[in-house]
Amino acid sequence: MIRIKINERFVEFGEPPKLMEVRARFKPGSDLTILNGFPTQENPVLRDGDNIIFIRKGAMPSRDELESLMMARHTPGVHEVVKKAKVGIAGLGGLGSAVAVALARLGVGELVIVDFDIVEPSNLNRQQYFIDQIGRPKTEAMEENLRRINPYVKVSSHKVVLNEGNIPEYFCRVNALVEAFDTAESKAMLLNTMAEHCPDVPVVTASGVAGHGPSNSIKTMPFGKYFIVGDQETEAATGMGLMAPRVGIAAHHQANCVLRILLGEPGE
Repeated sequence: MIRIKINERFVEFGEPPKLMEVRARFKPGSDLTILNGFPTQENPVLRDGDNIIFIRKGAMPSRDELESLMMARHTPGVHEVVKKAKVGIAGLGGLGSAVAVALARLGVGELVIVDFDIVEPSNLNRQQYFIDQIGRPKTEAMEENLRRINPYVKVSSHKVVLNEGNIPEYFCRVNALVEAFDTAESKAMLLNTMAEHCPDVPVVTASGVAGHGPSNSIKTMPFGKYFIVGDQETEAATGMGLMAPRVGIAAHHQANCVLRILLGEPGE
């Protein structure tokens, strides 16, 4: 007797079956077969403990099927941690929107996204929105996009202006917070408020991501529970615009820093 996991359910077989026989029995018409985390078109004899996922193109996988696929790529230990995490994102511009997409693809359990702005045409050069979303609130458009990426991530969206009075309400209970504001004044206000009211929450902020300077000048620097991403020099100004490549590099530094915080790894 052998046990094989098929689309997240264990099935027992008296004799080792072949892979395509199992597909014909349990999910005929599947377009993709994943055996132990890797796509295959072969027809091997299966062994005890094999893990199989059958997928039809265009069909939404179940939560268990999607988690199995993500777990195979992220490793079970990592996935178990991130799916229980709650991460806040303050601002959904070039940095915040890209961080949100990255964390949704990671399978973070809950994202708390906060912004008061709408999608403008000029945003499309670097932000994770689409032309048909112009004029819509960024929170609404981003929630829609995240659900298309991973419908099983909980998204708590809030179209509000953040201030000293409401920041604790949204972010004191997250495992990590991403600061993605445009102005130095707003950044300082958020950091000071978090330090006063939510001192145990790690905050990943950014400074110096404009222009088209060297990619490797973008770094993550830890300062206790605060982590600063950027080169800390190139602010947006005339002749020094914000563009997708460098903003994207910084955003993924922020997302990776969040992942390392969740996993208990060093922050740098």
